[in-house]
Amino acid sequence: MINETPQVLTIAGTDSSGGAGISADLKTFAAQGVYGANVIVSVTAQNTIGVQQVQMIPANMVTNQIESVGTDLKIRAFKTGMLGDAVTVQTVADAIKKQQFGDFILDPVMIAKGGARLLAEEAIDAVKKELLPLATLVTPNIPEAEVLSGRTISTHEDVQKVAQTIQKLGAKNILLKGGHAEGQAVYDYVLLEDGTHFWLKSMRVNTVRTHGTGDTISAAITAQLALGKALKTAIILAKSYVDATIREGISVGHGHGPLNHLAMVKPLNSPEVLDDI
Repeated sequence: MINETPQVLTIAGTDSSGGAGISADLKTFAAQGVYGANVIVSVTAQNTIGVQQVQMIPANMVTNQIESVGTDLKIRAFKTGMLGDAVTVQTVADAIKKQQFGDFILDPVMIAKGGARLLAEEAIDAVKKELLPLATLVTPNIPEAEVLSGRTISTHEDVQKVAQTIQKLGAKNILLKGGHAEGQAVYDYVLLEDGTHFWLKSMRVNTVRTHGTGDTISAAITAQLALGKALKTAIILAKSYVDATIREGISVGHGHGPLNHLAMVKPLNSPEVLDDI
């Protein structure tokens, strides 16, 4: 008898160059040993240099995709990525409320690596009101966290205050990624629902090949939760994997190149877990 494979879902947009969005999510799911399903909400003409065009998928098609997955697969955890506009955010929120998809990882994608805006201004309130309260974990980078909270981040203390502000909006758990800050060390901050918190410290790799890091870490966390890991463990394992995909880089494209999703996690990839800094 064949054992049932853990099944997960990504709800996001495509990347025609394969480095981010649905492509990154599915590669990450496979690397983590889970089966990945996908609901496509947008199609992009995109490469390592930038985003040339975005075409949104009609709302009824997004709903039908989610319902199709829900009537057949046993989704243990799922994530959202690029959602594009307020209509799609509301459509996804309404559809997932009717499903039992397990833990929900919200990656509030707003800006592409090349600078293109991937979430309309009017959709930000919809994300805060409709999706944040549903999510098990929200994974903003610094610019996204500033938008969600309405606060500026300059110091480690600011990071903590912004995470607390986002939690007050209804988010249960927050992983605030520190890759956009300056310095040789990268500090990611985690604030959990019970009030406990910790930092993950890793050393920065001098490379432009970081396209899809946000998608990849949120997908890796989704996979680890589906495999039965506790949230803190899932976050640490996902961070170790992302660090490996950056350190063991590949050469693709002429801009912000993609990660190496086939990278093997080694001890040097494991972040240092700190109670405070």
